[in-house]
Amino acid sequence: LILTADHGNDPTWRGTDHTRERVPVIGIGPGLKGGDIGLRPTFADIGETVADHLDLAAGRHGTSFLATIGGHA
Repeated sequence: LILTADHGNDPTWRGTDHTRERVPVIGIGPGLKGGDIGLRPTFADIGETVADHLDLAAGRHGTSFLATIGGHA
């Protein structure tokens, strides 16, 4: 199970535009190890990780961190 969001948002911002806050991602499942993967260079890494988990072809942006969290590679 992978839980994430489509954007981060600063709760103190009064406008309607999205802010550049960090986007959460939580994964749980057999073989996955706990830990902090740190800051990723791009939000696209989450999409690449989900695609990797589903055995879909890699996209043009982002890098999967599935092997880092103990998922299949």
